Amino acid sequence: MPTLTVSDIGERALIARIKARVSMPSWVVIGPGDDAAVIQPERGTYDVVTTDAQVEGVHFDRRFVPPDAIGHRALAVNLSDLAAMGASPRAALLSLALPPSLDVGDFEQLVDGVLAVAATHRVALIGGNITQTPGPLTVDITAIGSVRPRRALTRSGARPGDAVYVTGSLGEAAVGLQRLQTQLAAPKLREGGGAGIDPCVIRYLRPQPRIRAGMLLGRNRAASSCMDVSDGLADCVRQVAEASGVGMTLDAASIPISAEVREAQTRRERDPLEPALSGGDDYELFFTVRPTHRGRLRMVCQQLGDLPITRIGVVTKGRELLVREEDGTRPLPGGYEHFTST
Repeated sequence: MPTLTVSDIGERALIARIKARVSMPSWVVIGPGDDAAVIQPERGTYDVVTTDAQVEGVHFDRRFVPPDAIGHRALAVNLSDLAAMGASPRAALLSLALPPSLDVGDFEQLVDGVLAVAATHRVALIGGNITQTPGPLTVDITAIGSVRPRRALTRSGARPGDAVYVTGSLGEAAVGLQRLQTQLAAPKLREGGGAGIDPCVIRYLRPQPRIRAGMLLGRNRAASSCMDVSDGLADCVRQVAEASGVGMTLDAASIPISAEVREAQTRRERDPLEPALSGGDDYELFFTVRPTHRGRLRMVCQQLGDLPITRIGVVTKGRELLVREEDGTRPLPGGYEHFTST
């Protein structure tokens, strides 16, 4: 049986399929259907706006990333940026550049992934665009959030003596991607449950933005700086240190790495820290805390419940970026960066 492609039904029909599945909250004055959306600002807050594109062949590989996971990742990575700013997510715009040969079923599953994340975090899909491309498939999302004055988190507030923290654990997504690239068999790596579940693969395919953690760090004014871990822990250290004009020293033994990552790296005879420092796609939060604000952080930890928060280092006066290990210190390795060879 021939499959139905997006070129068979056309742009208007694709847009109609999305519009039929979204509902608008009362603060959306004009939603999808006009040249632009109109939303009512949330009283007493600043708007926080971010955008991120997911490009086939760069951010995902359709040979092993299911269409709904593409959609999930596309919105989740934008919400992670809002979390790093301490913002509450409100709305999103979805732009799709689709190859004509894309199956309509794959298109609908991709939208499923976006809408599932939107529903989880109460995000209204208020508009967007669909266009044709000879390739690659590209999903571009603009996300809008809100934050009250003096509660926005930035990368530039770290000061010498601040403690360095990270949420969750690091490195699992990088290991999951490596497994998928090796096996090229996502359908055989069961996500749904049972003995075949692979937590590292799930961490890569379906990252969970730390929205609540970011909002609480901002509301309690506990963090002096913050950034989401999208391109590896080392990249976060470099960017926050540069923005703040400081140095940092990480304690290698304190960096939270799961047993799955350690076992995978041991089998490969590689450094267990490598996926955490130089991998990517973890979407945890990296942040610093003043010594006088540790009580505020304790309150955040109590409110978060099960999400681990780990102290992993200290901000220093000099500009050196170091990793302290049992046998001494070494320079911090690089993280992922577009347009550079690895």
